[in-house]
Amino acid sequence: MTSRTPAARPVFPSSPFRPVAPPPVQKFSVDDLLTHDRHGLGRVVSVPGEHEVHVDFGTAVRRIALPNPKVTRL
Repeated sequence: MTSRTPAARPVFPSSPFRPVAPPPVQKFSVDDLLTHDRHGLGRVVSVPGEHEVHVDFGTAVRRIALPNPKVTRL
């Protein structure tokens, strides 16, 4: 018995069910202000990689993975 992967379905230009493109990853730099839904207002301390930032929220420095829908740049 072999396992088969399903074939990709064609997407027609007039179809209302087109795949949605993911939003672009926001680029942060040191000293940018941002707000997080759980932690509140914070300042970017470092940007060690393309998909994460370290943010100082006053009480603690947290690592935030990107893209993150809970993060908004101010």
